[in-house]
Amino acid sequence: MPFPPFIYRDRNLFVEDVDLEEIARAAGTPVYVYSATAIRERYQRYDAAFGETPHSIFYAVKANSNLSVLRLLAAAGAGFDIVSGGELFRVLRAGGAAGKVVFSGVGKTREEVEYALTCGIHSFNCESEAELALIDSIASRLGTKARVAMRVNPHVDAQTHPYISTGLRDHKFGIDITAVEDVYARAAQFENLVTEGVSCHIGSQLLDTAPLKEALDAVLELVERLRAKGVPITHLDLGGGLGVPYKPEHEEPDVTAHIQEVCARCEGHNLTLMMEPGRSIVGPAGALLSRVLYRKATDTKEFVVVDAAMNDLIRPALYQAYHEIVPLRQRTPETIKADVVGPVCESGDFFARDRELANVMPGDFVALCTAGAYGFVQASNYNSRPRPAEVLVEGGLWKFVRTRETLEDLVRGE
Repeated sequence: MPFPPFIYRDRNLFVEDVDLEEIARAAGTPVYVYSATAIRERYQRYDAAFGETPHSIFYAVKANSNLSVLRLLAAAGAGFDIVSGGELFRVLRAGGAAGKVVFSGVGKTREEVEYALTCGIHSFNCESEAELALIDSIASRLGTKARVAMRVNPHVDAQTHPYISTGLRDHKFGIDITAVEDVYARAAQFENLVTEGVSCHIGSQLLDTAPLKEALDAVLELVERLRAKGVPITHLDLGGGLGVPYKPEHEEPDVTAHIQEVCARCEGHNLTLMMEPGRSIVGPAGALLSRVLYRKATDTKEFVVVDAAMNDLIRPALYQAYHEIVPLRQRTPETIKADVVGPVCESGDFFARDRELANVMPGDFVALCTAGAYGFVQASNYNSRPRPAEVLVEGGLWKFVRTRETLEDLVRGE
């Protein structure tokens, strides 16, 4: 079954007050569809949960960087967590304020750092001493000060897919918590850095919040040790990572309860708290619509061939990720067991294997649910396939927020 805000009404799948088959027929497939109301409400849930605790919420742009999504969140009051100069450009183009941008990432280039400093971003989450030296040198040349936080690697196992786990010593991210105090001490020698924060992000798609609290406790102890050494820590960036239910049996973490517990643990530490949610804001708010092209059977297996492919949504091929696949019209209670595959010439081009699903036929439309995060942003033109359109729904209205690429778009710049 689909997840809200995608619901069946009289056996037809809707998002908000729009019948999704109307979009599939008018916009063509494959097409990404997002609920504006769901995105706004999921952001506001984070904001409200902090209550009177000083805080800032920086939406993780990498989850979904469509300009209309960013504009919607900027209007709701969100800041933005970026990991590239291109994401900063998008935020500014969408009307986001540079002063509400945090720049994360392990490989910031000289050009990106200069662009961010020139724009006047809020701060950098730094991941190495070499990065500190680079930011200091550029800030000196520009005659400005750069606010920085060290990203601490607390060696906490997020218990998630290894490709999206970031908090262990074997990972490229952050500075080991056992070594970071010496790094803060050396950072004091840089005259153009304002070292006032600690940052920590241990991974993504966490359905159990226990690892997050374990990391928080370790970082709070670090904050007090740093303050005792004269480092004026004023803010704590707790990253993102809360998961969403991709499978019907998954239970979504209680965002409000989690944040209230975080606030309780931080009480008395006199810190401004920062969070960087991404997937948990946009993931369930989106779906990828696709049309069934063929049914194909062998002696041992049945295939449902759809017009979306791994170039449109790579998560199943890349992460072995699960997406619920449901018909836009519930025509029959009969089900089949099949692989759902796309047209790309790779055996890894699949959305489901040996999945029990509705008995769909060629011409039927299906929705791949919970595709609002890490969907279009990872799309490519592999096999010279134009990338899909994106649509935003609010109430009973829908509009294109990205037009479908054309064949001419494929060769632009060549």
